[in-house]
Amino acid sequence: MRKHYIDNLRWIAILLLIPYHAAMAWNVWDEPNYIYFESNKIISSIIIFLSPYFMPLLFFLAGISTKFSLQKRSAKQYILERFKKLLLPFIAGTLLLMPVMTYIADKANYGYQGNLFQHYSIFFTKFTDLTGADGGFSVGQFWFILYLFIISILSIGIIALQKKIIPECKKEIPFWLIPLLGLPLPILGNLLSVGGKSLAEYTYIFLMGYYIFSDEAIICKISKHNYFFLFTGIIATIVNVYLFIWSDMKYQMTNTVAKFVSEWFMLIAMIGLGKDCLDFSGKVSDYMSKSSFPFYIFHFIWVVLFQYLIHGICSNNTFLLYTIPVFLAYGATFLCYKICIRIPFLCFLTGIKTKKGTNQF
Repeated sequence: MRKHYIDNLRWIAILLLIPYHAAMAWNVWDEPNYIYFESNKIISSIIIFLSPYFMPLLFFLAGISTKFSLQKRSAKQYILERFKKLLLPFIAGTLLLMPVMTYIADKANYGYQGNLFQHYSIFFTKFTDLTGADGGFSVGQFWFILYLFIISILSIGIIALQKKIIPECKKEIPFWLIPLLGLPLPILGNLLSVGGKSLAEYTYIFLMGYYIFSDEAIICKISKHNYFFLFTGIIATIVNVYLFIWSDMKYQMTNTVAKFVSEWFMLIAMIGLGKDCLDFSGKVSDYMSKSSFPFYIFHFIWVVLFQYLIHGICSNNTFLLYTIPVFLAYGATFLCYKICIRIPFLCFLTGIKTKKGTNQF
């Protein structure tokens, strides 16, 4: 039986990517971005409010989905599917979309005067901080697809090894242990990290989804205490935002604790609330589920392009400069999906299903 709340949580999280990435143009911690305007604490707070948990949620849901996927597919079939649905779109996106984004960044940030085709040589030969903000090589938002591909392949090996060593891996755990499962996150967050994105941390979250939170009994336990997890998670998130953005004092240890409490408790809360409130299907939810993967692929290029174009029109109005590109990017991204779904070759490059079904990560 399909778990509709997993699909619904996924597309809701992905919709947040546009306002999240649009806000990066105002970040106060001087992180390079394709478009950068000025520091703004209010807009930056949007990023820090979402960042602890909304990308981890996608790895979490992918781990749960993998559990159900392997009940219908062999490991070989699963791996082949990962190559088609993750590795190929990663390569296509990096080679076709990222040069355009870094070209816009080079023009906006460094006044590059050449045309797009001339800039391709810069993209493929300039390797600096890998952010793409200086026009150099970058995988951009496709880091997530690459990480998910690597984690998926690694996890198949881990699962196969576990089945040999512990054939009967029971997941019945007491409720009090569920919050404590987040304790390794601060340590893992510093391991195998590139640009602040830890492969070790996301692998752990993926495996927690696979082994623990794919169990209906566990979800039922969580759903009885949804609001405890949600309240704790929101308080930790607010503390994290305050300490990172608004506090003049540096409380690095407290900030770190708040960040990881926010991450783990919000993940638990969302999976429980999803089960209680989002376990349904309909025309809108089915459409959004099918379009979520191509939405991820195309959303950022439109954010960058519209911010670049709108800046010349309303550069003195921060509210319009933020909101107009956000709304335009939503429309353009969905239009890209409508176009791709009608062209088999584009479906192949982007991992989009041409037949009835859901495009899962």
